[in-house]
Amino acid sequence: MARVPNSPIRVAQNPTLENLFNDSGSPVANQLARAFQPTAAWRGFSQLEFANVFASPAHASKLRLRSELANLGQLNPNVKWKLSARLDYDAIHDISNFYPRDVRRDQRFEFVLRENYLDVSAGDFDVRIGRQHIIWGEMVGLFFADVVSAKDMREFVLQDFDQMRIPQWAIRTEYSKEDFHADFVWIPFASVDKIGRPGAEFYPFALPGNLPVNFLHEDRSGLNPSNSNYGVRLSQLISGWDLAAFYYHSRDATPTFHLVSQPGGPLTFQARHETIDQIGSTLTKDLGHAVLKGELVYTDGRRFNVARLTAPSGLIAQDTIDYALGLDFTMPRDIRLNLQFFQRVFLNHDRDIFADKRESGGSIFLQSDLWRDIEAQVLFIHSFNRSEWMLRPRITWNLARDWRLAMGADLFDGPATGLFGRFANNDRVYTELRFSF
Repeated sequence: MARVPNSPIRVAQNPTLENLFNDSGSPVANQLARAFQPTAAWRGFSQLEFANVFASPAHASKLRLRSELANLGQLNPNVKWKLSARLDYDAIHDISNFYPRDVRRDQRFEFVLRENYLDVSAGDFDVRIGRQHIIWGEMVGLFFADVVSAKDMREFVLQDFDQMRIPQWAIRTEYSKEDFHADFVWIPFASVDKIGRPGAEFYPFALPGNLPVNFLHEDRSGLNPSNSNYGVRLSQLISGWDLAAFYYHSRDATPTFHLVSQPGGPLTFQARHETIDQIGSTLTKDLGHAVLKGELVYTDGRRFNVARLTAPSGLIAQDTIDYALGLDFTMPRDIRLNLQFFQRVFLNHDRDIFADKRESGGSIFLQSDLWRDIEAQVLFIHSFNRSEWMLRPRITWNLARDWRLAMGADLFDGPATGLFGRFANNDRVYTELRFSF
């Protein structure tokens, strides 16, 4: 999420739109006032978040105030708009020197534009222009077919997905006719994952044996219209089966770490974003007592780090297939149970990458009301290849109208180069207080 000039935020700080056209004697002014009348009041939330890592060395890792503001409006029945922005301030990086200076600078303060777009409807076509979420898949706990979204990975997958996702600057055209839907996307200026700075709590790169590593600044030079992202998704409802297929060409939102060391010098890596192609499909079917969901993605062009540093850039090309199957049960007393199986298959597996040819896992998500205003949930994700897992218990109390208090823990275990194991020393407890308006 790039920093932007201060001018856009002044839109949100203006007085009411009626005051902008307060010449009651002018018919033109009155017409403009009606045209720009918001369809809803400004709405949003403020949330105070605190987290404490209890693994040695124990330390407070977050004291963040996050505030988001949004509004929807319309110029006429066929032209609508949305404005939204978010402001984050994490005081932990002012009161503690635990993290390196670059990490504190990156995560202390941030203003970001969220969704800001214009919608135009014409018959069976809808066109959305601007910064927007484009979600092509949604499973529990992890991402599979959601290939268009960039994510804020500075807290791994621990934030709510709607907060993790980074909107894309895109032109999106949708066509709907009865049970058929087509989605065409062009992204001239792509957003990519935010991974933070080396030394951050959830920085995504790790080597075995705690080898000393240097990092150059992330290379984002290829993120321009000449390397724009584009894709198409087609979906059809057939006898209760919601089936979809897509193709997406992009600069990979997930960075690849290139070895750029000079001979005899220290290990040095640089995060870069390479061109990939992805073909996938999704399915959803209501089975009565359960909902079946499935996602599958074939990825061509992605490269992975290998243990032998003699490989060019320390990388090897690996085509992959990722798929997930899930069952979502609604049980008595508003209990929700979700079960998932997922797997990544390396089609041309190299024995020196930090993964098996087939990486399989499963997850259990359970959610239930304990009392009238208190809800409990737990998410457990486990690898079937090795002893590696993530456990996330959480309790939420709707303590008053528009107020919510949550407490939970994020626990990890596994090998140092594993998806979850690399964060085994970052076990934490947290609390969140949220006011919605």
